[in-house]
Amino acid sequence: MTKTTPLYLRVPIYLLLIAGAVFMVFPFIWMLSTSLKTVGAISQMPPQLIPNPLNWENYTTIWSKVDFGRYTWNSFFLVALEMVGALLSCSMVAFGLAMFKFKLRGPIHLVMLATLMIPSQVTMIPTYFIWKQFHALNSYYPLVIPSYLGSAFGIFLMLQYLRSLPKELYESATIDGCSPPGIFFRIYLPLCRPALAALGVFTFMGAWNNTLGPLIYLQDKHLYTLPLGLLYLKSENVNQALLMAGAVVTTLPVVIVYLFAQKQFVQGIASTGLKG
Repeated sequence: MTKTTPLYLRVPIYLLLIAGAVFMVFPFIWMLSTSLKTVGAISQMPPQLIPNPLNWENYTTIWSKVDFGRYTWNSFFLVALEMVGALLSCSMVAFGLAMFKFKLRGPIHLVMLATLMIPSQVTMIPTYFIWKQFHALNSYYPLVIPSYLGSAFGIFLMLQYLRSLPKELYESATIDGCSPPGIFFRIYLPLCRPALAALGVFTFMGAWNNTLGPLIYLQDKHLYTLPLGLLYLKSENVNQALLMAGAVVTTLPVVIVYLFAQKQFVQGIASTGLKG
């Protein structure tokens, strides 16, 4: 749709987009509204969209009834470690596949892409027994270490972006006597900021919302992350307002990260599709 599109065509499209936006945002608005209601207001008919009065005690209650402070810290700690590992490992492997020529480069690339078609449920049980043999259960090692070994999706994303950069940069830096690690960290890594931002957002959302991994490997409550904290809160048979307050606390960081990184995220996704 352009500026030359007739008004009678633009108006229905705008109305359809507005209706779609309201449909998508309304569950989040209702979640926030429910988190501020009292127990009696939850079952009130007709339901209130704007609670009266606003019950902010739901948020203080979840921090006192359930150790949401520790769960929040654990989630941020795990996400930070996983983001550093994913960004560093994926960009380094992609740099090697993009710049170096060796006999097994094609088969390695093909096998890496083939792993994208394997559901995580298939490798879940063997992976669990591997970590059990290393006596790493009930710790963060099974959640953090895999991010430092690279992921097929992250490597593919970075590889597509690196291929769009001029290879003459690598050749010129080599002639000037710069080593491959120096070329990677000084030249190519700064140029990969859009792709790194996109991969960072994907990694953050995946690690922050990860429920199955911590549920399998973590047993002690002091190691729980926010998704496990929500499950524990639900097991305590609390009212719906407290559950929605916990859901708001869990969802808010993802929304904030996406709002601040939206431009770089879109630019990185668009750039990775320019060449491949």
